[in-house]
Amino acid sequence: MRKIFTTMLIAAFFMSSAFKTTDAIKFNAADLRISWEVMDNNYQGKNEALTALVITNSGREVLPAGGWKFYFNSGRGFTENAVSGNAKINQVNGDLYSITPTTSFKELKPGESARVEYVNDDPVVNVTDAPEGIYLVWDAQPEKGYSIGSFDIKPYKPTYAGLITPEIVYDRNKTVTDIPADQLPKILPTPVSYKETGSAFTLTANIHVSSVDKRFDKELAILNNDMKALFGKRATNKYADNVISLEYKEGLNAEGYELSVKTSAITIRATTAAGMFYGIQSFKTLIPVTALAKPTSSIQISCVEVTDAPRFPHRAVMLDVARNFQPQKQVIKLLEAMSLYKLNVLHLHLTDDEGWRIEIPSLPELTSVGSKRGHTLDSKNHLPASHGSGPDVNNPYGTGFYTKAEYIEILKYATDRHITVIPEIETPGHARASIKAMDARYDRLMAEGKKEEATKYLLRDLDDKSEYRSVQYWNDNVINVSVPSTYTFVERVVDDLISIYKEAGAPLPNIHFGGDEVPPHVWEKSPAYIALKATHPEIQNTGDLWYYFYGRVNQILKAKGIHLSGWEEMALRKTRLDGNDTYVPNPDFTGEHLQADVWNNVLGGGQEDLAYKLANGGYKVVLTCVTNLYFDMANYKSFDEPGYYWGAFLGIDKFYSFIPYDYFKNADVDKNGAPINRSIFLGKQRLTDYGKSNIIGLQGALWAETVKGTERMDYMIFPRLFGLAERAWAQDPAWATEKDAIKAQQEYQQSWSVFLNVLGKREMPRLSYYNGGYNYRVPKPGISLQDGKYSSNIEFPGLTIRYTTNGKDPDAGSKVYTGPVDYKSGVIKFRAFDPKGRGGNVATGGEDAEGKKQGSTL
Repeated sequence: MRKIFTTMLIAAFFMSSAFKTTDAIKFNAADLRISWEVMDNNYQGKNEALTALVITNSGREVLPAGGWKFYFNSGRGFTENAVSGNAKINQVNGDLYSITPTTSFKELKPGESARVEYVNDDPVVNVTDAPEGIYLVWDAQPEKGYSIGSFDIKPYKPTYAGLITPEIVYDRNKTVTDIPADQLPKILPTPVSYKETGSAFTLTANIHVSSVDKRFDKELAILNNDMKALFGKRATNKYADNVISLEYKEGLNAEGYELSVKTSAITIRATTAAGMFYGIQSFKTLIPVTALAKPTSSIQISCVEVTDAPRFPHRAVMLDVARNFQPQKQVIKLLEAMSLYKLNVLHLHLTDDEGWRIEIPSLPELTSVGSKRGHTLDSKNHLPASHGSGPDVNNPYGTGFYTKAEYIEILKYATDRHITVIPEIETPGHARASIKAMDARYDRLMAEGKKEEATKYLLRDLDDKSEYRSVQYWNDNVINVSVPSTYTFVERVVDDLISIYKEAGAPLPNIHFGGDEVPPHVWEKSPAYIALKATHPEIQNTGDLWYYFYGRVNQILKAKGIHLSGWEEMALRKTRLDGNDTYVPNPDFTGEHLQADVWNNVLGGGQEDLAYKLANGGYKVVLTCVTNLYFDMANYKSFDEPGYYWGAFLGIDKFYSFIPYDYFKNADVDKNGAPINRSIFLGKQRLTDYGKSNIIGLQGALWAETVKGTERMDYMIFPRLFGLAERAWAQDPAWATEKDAIKAQQEYQQSWSVFLNVLGKREMPRLSYYNGGYNYRVPKPGISLQDGKYSSNIEFPGLTIRYTTNGKDPDAGSKVYTGPVDYKSGVIKFRAFDPKGRGGNVATGGEDAEGKKQGSTL
């Protein structure tokens, strides 16, 4: 489901007993400037990195040699003793580490700097590997954390294998044909049948939108609002020649539609309200981007004849708001973009170790404690800093939740756009937020002398002595499924969710209960487990608790008319094969209509066929494959390209090239970017025809450990969402089913060029203006030095490239690149821009600071 290799770090910084604590606390932590740099990415010839924190005192007071600590988070593992000899690194819990100074650390006078050099367990690949959220805690005030003045990541020019340089980008981009805009299809995702007739319809402000069928009233209202947004205030005339008619037609697909644009009128036909809505969305994408950029009195719409219906009924985006929070407005903004491109499920990952993000009125501690992050070592009042959220509980990303009213607004907005919102409540692992919240409830009620009420929703066995570490290194994040109060808690949360959805008038077909990454050794020393085992002969070991737990949760949901969803582990049974642990589809649940979201198909990891095994075994499967559909993975291997990379590097090509019924076919490189050995697919299950009937859809997933703020969320999702929408809605293209490998590659390249041109010339510019604009990723240009001239190109034809020769980064006023640029000496920089002048990462060519000629830098 997510980062299998995550670790985390916090630095507890210096300690000395030979000073007065009252004097030390006079020092202002805001006067500290800290930077992080990579020193050696192959330290001592090992697959490790030597890095350094450089601490500078920019204030007027002396920073003492000890008596305080730094805490910070990081996605890395470290050796305990700093190479510099002046500090020790220790893990606190989860992604929180401390660096404690040794006696070798010296006080820092104003203007002085110190270095803490330490070894990372793995080489540094990109900026995501840097520590984050550094803050200071005085030993004399262990309950309070202080933010430092600044933290910077120094640029690094790596030389590791698989590095994607601007020259490599240039060569890749060369294969993309530049296609004139008027020759491009005008509806995305690709319809089943699409034909342009060569004429145009003139859309004006007096357009009359009509429907005689009440079943389309909501869609009629939405379309009228769209026209108002397009033209501003308008007076409509029901007798005008300028007409859009919404008509009922018997027998179309449940989400299908017909769209006919003639010179005299526009007609959209559908059997259902959902189909009508998607017909309207296709009509909206026919509107040229220029009409969104500035007001106009009339708009020319290409005349088309379209018949369309989706390939999969489940077309989803999974948004993690637990690790780092996103405000309600941003969720609604995502819903609007999803609806435009016909995605119909928002899977909200609302709870995890690092946060509980939805108000459950019956259990207020879930948000009063579980939605807040700040400095704490006991988690009694809030959760600790994670993912760089820092010491302040008022930080905007670590802290936050949706009130009942806010969540209802999200549900209403989604429902009006035919999007189902599936809530995910993580159990039994990834549950530290809920566990600590219910501990706080227990402490409060015990203090009031209400023992029976205090234990009612407790999620752990107070006498459990089991020791474990989760994949993300938490040692207290798994709900104890042996205690009866766990099921009381589950039912209480479910009942409150049902009430919220009912008040919103929103469907709740499924509740997702997680199920992934429960570590070994949980529950082994729990008296509650031992007692349960004694009365349940079917429970022979802690592994059997898995089926017991999900069996009971499923019964709770079934009684309320709701289906159970979960990550793949929920649908698996552990067994042995040739003396080794393995997993098979669990036969106990195949008749229970369980839905499994399958993420693990890491190439070379041994589970490449897991999704197909479950589908062949009878489970309804949503493909959420890390190799092709994870938004949080870095686009490619470059230091300045953010994101995780443990599962794969995912450019938009990985989304676009995904073949749902045979994703082995287009698998080309492993998670490190090296060509795969296709022998890894030998013996793997292929998808049977029966199994195909159980693949209900696709899901793109944004895990949010690295996603702080709305701009980064947009950057990671867009434009890759276009690839997801295309594969989830459109039928298999010719290249996906072509058996001749050479012909398939030729057909793919043609389709790929069309897709990139559509994005660069239509849909990405549309997103610059649509709904206030989206901060999609503008890619770094490719560059190439040939015969004394620099050439540049871009992945998406249509975006503007600008350049400078004075060493400064190009901005929206820099020269536009129109052809090869003469180069004699110095530094030359290229940068791509969206229509509003927002730039992406810079590609640099020329000479570096030492005057050495270089092809380019990152």
